Amino acid sequence: MFCDARRVDDAMVARSTVCIIGGGAAGLTMALEFERQGIDTIVLESGGFSPDPHTMDLYRGENVGIPYHFADNYRSRFLGGCSNCWGGWCRPLDEHDFERRDWVPHSGWPFGLAELKPYYDRTHQVLKLGPLNYDIADWVRAIGRHDVRRMPLPSGEVQDSMSQFSLPMRFGKYYRRQLKAAQHVRVFLHANVVDIECEPGGQVVKRVHVRALTGKRMVVEAKQFVLACGGIENARMLLAFNKQHENGLGNANDLVGRYFMDHPRLLSGRLTLKEAWRRNKLYDTMYHYLNRDVRAFGTHMAAQLTVSHEVQQREQMLNGRVWFASIFPGEGTAAAEALVRMKFRLHGKVDPVHSFLGDLATISREPLNAMNFIAARQLRPVGFLKEMHFQMITQARLQMICEPLPDPQSRVMLADSRDALGMPRVRVQWHLGDQVKHTFDRTLAIVAKEIGGAGIADVELDAPLVGREWPQDLEGTWHHMGTTRMHDSPSQGVVDRDCRIHGMSNMYVAGSSVFPTAGANFPTITLVALALRLADHLGAQVSRPDARVSAGAGDVAARSAEVAGA
Repeated sequence: MFCDARRVDDAMVARSTVCIIGGGAAGLTMALEFERQGIDTIVLESGGFSPDPHTMDLYRGENVGIPYHFADNYRSRFLGGCSNCWGGWCRPLDEHDFERRDWVPHSGWPFGLAELKPYYDRTHQVLKLGPLNYDIADWVRAIGRHDVRRMPLPSGEVQDSMSQFSLPMRFGKYYRRQLKAAQHVRVFLHANVVDIECEPGGQVVKRVHVRALTGKRMVVEAKQFVLACGGIENARMLLAFNKQHENGLGNANDLVGRYFMDHPRLLSGRLTLKEAWRRNKLYDTMYHYLNRDVRAFGTHMAAQLTVSHEVQQREQMLNGRVWFASIFPGEGTAAAEALVRMKFRLHGKVDPVHSFLGDLATISREPLNAMNFIAARQLRPVGFLKEMHFQMITQARLQMICEPLPDPQSRVMLADSRDALGMPRVRVQWHLGDQVKHTFDRTLAIVAKEIGGAGIADVELDAPLVGREWPQDLEGTWHHMGTTRMHDSPSQGVVDRDCRIHGMSNMYVAGSSVFPTAGANFPTITLVALALRLADHLGAQVSRPDARVSAGAGDVAARSAEVAGA
């Protein structure tokens, strides 16, 4: 059932067994599991069914680290959360991503890959992926195209791996019908949590206070509480709720907000591809996003190159993934970028910055760039391109994302300014040190040597990053992680292996903010697997006969605020 927090009776008290704060991928995954288990659940979602500027403004904050865009323009604050602007990339973390590595400070999860394997299997159902099979050879055989083939990588120092694409899954849209029909789950829209109140002693959460932007207020009481608002917002909320805990909830050891991570991404170097490898789509990011030619088992896929774990250890490197990025006519122009956004819109991706009409105007102002870009990507008229002296057929760049180091100086803090709800805004300090630069330099050098020696391409690398400032075109991938990291010891982590905040009995955190390390893969599949694992844990904590809490008058009031036609 959907309810509108703007229409509730003022100061209403709603009661449930579980209260989930946040209606993104993690929160809705858990809610759907609790519906299946018959556990009364309330979900509090800040936004509605679509973006609105007043709610999005609550995300606005300050950046005080390396140049980085993270705030209102790069997150989605409405039902479904950041799944609304997700590209759909999925691959489980590598086995060694969970392990403690001597050369990576603060590395190591409380458990290994084996713990998450059964949940990755279930995640494939949630995200509507193909089979739980990441053997790239099987997929290439199934595709069976001459322009989708694997590279010879004889030394073993460089390996190829693959990712699958979700639909991509827009949780708020795809699961809306199930949530509306739910018997045990109530989703309150436009419901912003402005305080978490604990029992005397501060170890047990008693209730959360909720406010709509219109001024309406309500209270939610539950047995168990889950914070699932994303890697930045989880930390902001815990730090801001400091009435009973001077430093914020779960922050006795000054760890909340620290170890902030994102995957840095760069385009680097230039490749001149040999004739046999021109237009091979398997490793080319320009063909990856839901391209029908790179598809098998009903699912789209993409391949990447990575340096082996043994080489990472030898070179004291972090993990990384490398693709090719073909250079098309019109590449890098405003028209080309607008056309890519148009394609994303066809798959339901929300861009809170650029409007459809604005992109249409951009394309109309640059018709030649737009036509060249479309022709190169869709028609690929080889003769025409050669006559025009375009180099698209032969040239590409290397694109790489790198594992970030879990660094306590990279952090989310509270700013001095406040939002429309009176909450402190966020201040982000993203820090990337020399080990990340070293990983970029050595990974690209090793990949370049391998593909050059295999006769795939001649590679000209950019100048090394170590010893100079980060280039202006460095960008994040908006994978916000690590700010409530998981560790068995409260002196080294905010939550324990069950995602329960250390020192609290009934407050949990879901999402990528609990990642101790980030690997070089996309976090959505792993955060959904962790959400399923947490749902199982909480399901075991609440006794089924006692699971349903009498909601009393609050339930009647919620019915009166039910959203019609959701």
